Amino acid sequence: MSDREANPENSNEHSEGGPPGLFQLVLSVMAAAIGVQTKAGRERDFRTNSPLPFILAGLLFTIAFVATLILVVNLVL
Repeated sequence: MSDREANPENSNEHSEGGPPGLFQLVLSVMAAAIGVQTKAGRERDFRTNSPLPFILAGLLFTIAFVATLILVVNLVL
């Protein structure tokens, strides 16, 4: 019996060393943005083969966040 079958709560995680799913990527980036991350989430993120998806998602999040702040400030002033 595989670990995934024995532990159904891990069924939504990506495979060992494989690329993260979109939901997992967004969840990890959001957790990193506010500075909270579970130990299991951090370990899952570090098992991926490449940090590139996390870097790109982080850059896109940062650009969107700064653009939102600029838009809000311009609307208020």
